[in-house]
This record gives sequence, C-alpha cells and structure tokens, in this order.
Amino acid sequence: MLLLAIDTSGKHGSIALARAGERSADDNDVEVIETVPLAGGTFSAQLVPQIAALLSSRGVTRHDIGAFVVASGPGSFTGLRIGLAAIKALAEVLGKPIAAVSLLEVCVFMSGAQGKVMAALDAGRSDVYAGEYEIPIAAGQVPREHLLSRSEFLAQARGWTVVTPDSVLAEVAAAAGSSVATLPPISAAAVARLGWRKIHSGETVRPEQLEANYIRRTDAEMLERIGS
Repeated sequence: MLLLAIDTSGKHGSIALARAGERSADDNDVEVIETVPLAGGTFSAQLVPQIAALLSSRGVTRHDIGAFVVASGPGSFTGLRIGLAAIKALAEVLGKPIAAVSLLEVCVFMSGAQGKVMAALDAGRSDVYAGEYEIPIAAGQVPREHLLSRSEFLAQARGWTVVTPDSVLAEVAAAAGSSVATLPPISAAAVARLGWRKIHSGETVRPEQLEANYIRRTDAEMLERIGS
C-alpha cells in the first residue's frame, strides 16, 4: 500500500511517501520512498504543490495512494489546520482512510522505550506538551496527554523515562534526575511508520472525523494558573 504522510505541526514540516507491506503492522515493513522538507511559515503555499511534485517525481498519481497519515498535534494552530485541511480534501476526493497520529506518541514509538514513558515537546512560553504512556499499552488504556508548565513537567517526570527530540528539555529533565532518551527530529517518515500500525489495526478516521489535537488547558486549569 502506498502511504502519503505529512507533518505541518511546527516551524518546519515534511511530507513522506512510503510503501507498506499488506501482511504486517511491523514498521520494518514500511519502506520510506522519499521525504521532502517543508519550510516553516509557508505551508499554505508549499504543501499542495510539493505533494504534486513528489508524486510526479516518483511516477505515481494521487489515485495510487492507499491511505493518508497526518500529524494531528500538538503544535502550531495554523500549521496543523493547513495540514489537516489538505489531507481531508485529498481523502474525501479519493475515498481513502486517514490515520491521525499524535506527535507525542511518535516520540514514544521512535524511542523504543518500555515501562513508564513520558514524551515531551516544547510548547513555548515555558510550557511543555507531555504524554504519559505505559509501554506496552494494555487493552483499554488511554494515554494522558496534557500541557504542563516547565516546573510541573519536571515534577511529574520523576520516575518516568523522558523521551524528547528537544535538547533543552532533555538537559533539564536529566538535571532533575529523570532517565532521558534524546531523539532525532521528528519527520513525516516516522509519522508514516506509526500511521501504518494504526491503519493495519483499523484505527482510521473519515475526513469529517479528522480533528486537530491541540492539547489546550481546560478553563479550570487556566483560571487556577492565573490565580496562582
């Protein structure tokens, strides 16, 4: 199956074209054909032309795509909206399934860590996007993903293996006594590999069901933070 994966969640993004085997959900059965970088700030102008150019350079058309994978968050509100809108439009026209992938889950997937694993991404303004996972994930388990202040993150990370592509977060977590695995930058290639696992297990959505995963604080949390 031919997969098209995109990540427009941050300052820089990427598109990946990959081919997955039909019999296994193993990410080793995913061949990344090509990854194309996207410069931040111009996703709206670049995304669709770059997708078209990538497919053309590989001698395939959009009709050859079997499924789509998209990073649904957390990240830039504008970037995520652009990426999700493009995938919604393509999937609706072609009638193909979509796998929505959390970048925090991608961090855990890339790390290969086991046990209590906390994925961390810089959220700006001294905040951290954090995802708490028990690996292997038991049936019915719903990982917790939330927004924390830097001090809250360091306090909650104690006793967890922290996995992050952010060198600053890795350094402060290690200095606070956490076990840390520093990851390479996330790309659409990693998004595609995790997305294939979801597609193979039937964890897909229709275009009208696709939503961004912004991980905002609740109103109660915001009021508590302002009052503290």
